[in-house]
Amino acid sequence: MKVTLQEIRERTYKPVDAWWTVLLVDPLASRLVRLVAPYRWITPNVLTLIASIFGFGAAACFATGERWALVAGGVLFHISFVVDCMDGKIARLNGTGTMFGQWLDFVLDRVRVFFIALALFGGQWARTGDVAYLWLMSVAIFLDLFRYLNSAQMSKVRLAMRTQINAYRLPVPGEAESGADMGEPADEMPAPAAGGGSLKSRIGQTLRRNRIRTHLISGIEYEMSVFIIAPITGLIFPVTIAAGAGLLAFEAFLIFKLYRACQQFPGKLAAAKAAYEEHDETERIPSSV
Repeated sequence: MKVTLQEIRERTYKPVDAWWTVLLVDPLASRLVRLVAPYRWITPNVLTLIASIFGFGAAACFATGERWALVAGGVLFHISFVVDCMDGKIARLNGTGTMFGQWLDFVLDRVRVFFIALALFGGQWARTGDVAYLWLMSVAIFLDLFRYLNSAQMSKVRLAMRTQINAYRLPVPGEAESGADMGEPADEMPAPAAGGGSLKSRIGQTLRRNRIRTHLISGIEYEMSVFIIAPITGLIFPVTIAAGAGLLAFEAFLIFKLYRACQQFPGKLAAAKAAYEEHDETERIPSSV
């Protein structure tokens, strides 16, 4: 059966996402999902492999080092990312996602980015003989891996803290579980009602109402800058350096938030445990008749 674009938006869009995805990927990906969704043989894993094919096509273009090929490679990389976003949407829409598919998607993403970086900067080194491109390649690969490894580890730490506190947390009717107090990025929370607040708060609310997370330079924006904007504009050095600096700044901010949450964790755990024990003790005291 055909599905409508509205159904796809409601069932497959994340509450908040990277601004590049929201503005430049979702509008196209949702329409492509509408076309392929009725064909059940087009599974998320098939789309993951197709995305990899486009990605390695981008790498082949980048490896030549020619100006036209850099533009073609940037376009192919964007197409690869669009198809890569489609696999998750198809999985949520058709219920065809698997744990193996999640693993395959993550691993092929990292492999694809590695070889594309190797081709982009290696191609420029082969064309110009400038060894600085090899150093830039090393930094670009390191920052991409650091972002994803750091994100996974921070999520693991936040989940561990949240799980321990929730073990003692008393249920409150109507309270939605939130990880914000454990260092969870604020952009993962639903936007509060519009109104007053500081300029920063109002900007954050506006972004979240439009599904754009306030973490403006994540791994997605970094990759898109290095592998799309840089080769298409020909400004490989300045764009890669600027994107790397922005990524490091945002990562440092998230690490600082996690550090503060970890500092506060023992006190919050002790308070939750004390409240739970007090409530448990109260429950054991027979009520007077």
